[in-house]
Amino acid sequence: MVKVSVMGASGYTGVELVRLLHAHPEVEIACVTARQNAGEEMASLFPSLFREIDLVCEGGDPARPAKESDIVFTALPHQAAMEVVPGLLEYGSRVVDLSADYRLRDVDVYRRWYQEHTSADLLPEAVYGLPELNRDQVRSARLVANPGCYPTSVALALSPLLREKLIDHRTLVADCKSGTSGAGRAAKVGSLFCEVNEGFKPYGVGAHRHTPEIEQTLSAVAGEDVRLTFTPHLLPINRGILSTCYALALGDVDTTSLRSLYQQTYASERFVRLLPQGSWPNVSNVRGSNFCDINLMFDARTNRVIVVAAIDNLVKGAAGQAVQNMNLMLGFEESLGLTQLALFP
Repeated sequence: MVKVSVMGASGYTGVELVRLLHAHPEVEIACVTARQNAGEEMASLFPSLFREIDLVCEGGDPARPAKESDIVFTALPHQAAMEVVPGLLEYGSRVVDLSADYRLRDVDVYRRWYQEHTSADLLPEAVYGLPELNRDQVRSARLVANPGCYPTSVALALSPLLREKLIDHRTLVADCKSGTSGAGRAAKVGSLFCEVNEGFKPYGVGAHRHTPEIEQTLSAVAGEDVRLTFTPHLLPINRGILSTCYALALGDVDTTSLRSLYQQTYASERFVRLLPQGSWPNVSNVRGSNFCDINLMFDARTNRVIVVAAIDNLVKGAAGQAVQNMNLMLGFEESLGLTQLALFP
C-alpha cells in the first residue's frame, strides 16, 4: 500500500480528498493535518466519516506527513501552501498542491493577482496537473499544481477548438457558475444560507484570480497569447460548475464537424463525456463524480461556437483531479478509485 497524507484536511477539498482516498484500493492515509483543529478527530469535524475514519488532525508541521508518506496533498490556501511545499520536497515526498501557488508560470503574474512568491524557484518544475493536457509530464513530476475548478472546465471546453485554430482566440467569453462550496468552509457573510438562497449573482467581475490561469492554459494550447472575458457567478447550490463558453468561428464549420472533433479528442478520456446532440450538461449529472460533461453547437446566425461544460467543483475541479494526478504519478490505472457514478437526484 502507498502511504499518503492530506494537509489542510478540515476544508471542503480536504475532506473530499479523505473520502476519495479512503475508498482507493492502493493507498493508506497516514496523516491528516489541520492547523486550527489540531487534536480533533476528523469524524467529529465531519460526522459523515463516523466509524469509517479514525484519523486525528495534527498541526501544520510538514515533517510528519513528509516522513510518513510517498505523496502529500496540500489542500491549503494560497500562500500557506508555498510555506510548506519546499520542505516536503526536501524530505523526498512528491506533492500534489491544490492551492494556486504553483499554477502560474510567471512570478510577476502571480504577484499581480496574489502576492509575493516565496518559493519561485520551484515554479519551473511544477507541472500543471490537467491530465487531459499534460498526462506525460504529470507521470514523472515531483510537484504537481492541481488546476483550479473554473480553469478545468473552461480548458476542457475550449482546448480542441483552439488547438485546431477553429475559433478566434481574441473573442473568447467564459460565462461560469459555481456552487457555494467553491468559496470554502470558512464562515463568510456572502456564503450564508440567507445570503445565497434564492439568489444568483456575479462576483469577481473582470478581476477573478482564475483569469490568468485560464489564459495561461489556453495560450499553451493555442500556441499564441490568449485573452478572454471571464465572469463567474454564484449559484445557490452546494456543488457544481457550469461553464458556457463563446467564440467566433474561423473557416467553414458546422455542429456536425465540431462534434466529430470533440469525439476524436476525448474518445479515450475516461472522465470527459461528450453528450448526445441536443442533450446539454447539467451539474446534477456530475455531482460527486470525476466526470466533465460537454456539449457544443455552432450558431450560424452569429457565427459563434457555443461550448458548455459541467463538473463537480470539489471532484474533477479539485480532489478527484488530484487523485487522478496521484494515480499517474504512482503508475496506477488513471481511473483507480474514481469510477463512482454521480449522485442523483
